[in-house]
Amino acid sequence: MKNTLIIGRNSVKEAIISNKNIEYILISNGHLSGSIHQIIAKAGENKIVIKKTDRKKLDTLSEGEAHQGVIAVASCIVYSEIRDILKVAENKSEIPLILILDGIEDPHNLGAIIRSAECMGVHGIIIPKRHCATVGFTVQKTSAGAIEHIKVAKVSNILNTIDDLKKLGFWIYCADAAGKPCLKQDFSSKTAVIIGAEGKGASRLSKERSDFLISIPMRGKINSLNASVAAGIIIYEIMRQRV
Repeated sequence: MKNTLIIGRNSVKEAIISNKNIEYILISNGHLSGSIHQIIAKAGENKIVIKKTDRKKLDTLSEGEAHQGVIAVASCIVYSEIRDILKVAENKSEIPLILILDGIEDPHNLGAIIRSAECMGVHGIIIPKRHCATVGFTVQKTSAGAIEHIKVAKVSNILNTIDDLKKLGFWIYCADAAGKPCLKQDFSSKTAVIIGAEGKGASRLSKERSDFLISIPMRGKINSLNASVAAGIIIYEIMRQRV
């Protein structure tokens, strides 16, 4: 599973217009004249991330093809909508369980979380368009193929998504060291769990939007876990309670 590269100004422009599933657009520093402004404007309208880079990187990616200072990276998977995730739970006659990933930028972590989520019966995963690892070869490999069997939705605004899930009757739980031990929390209702990045955790606003902060009891001298390990422990506890 590899991301598709769309090379050159006209190709990138048409890809945006045709709603191609673009992860982000790379633009070479100094190439901000002519039609590049149209690409930037249309990318903004469609909430596509623009990343500035040096020309050498684009030369390497394009393998000699004329890139004209711009390359779009299109996703190798088709993202789902939140309603698709809810439909999975409905079809299984199960209480919905969703993971929301807030700032997971390491593709190995993302792949490992997807693998654990699929194994533990999570109905779907929500990731943001910005500040998240690209779902490419590394994620696919680390997930051991689980990415093919679980719904992933990509959203423009995590906070708005949290509010939307609340309106649908979900309780929002955010993993945080200061939270109540997850072993003492009741997960019998519609549940969405926010997992933040290693080190800094979930954003302050995500925590404030949550109904509960939950933690993992630990007894060692190291008081933090890898994000994928933390996610696996929490969703296992949810599954254990629901069995």
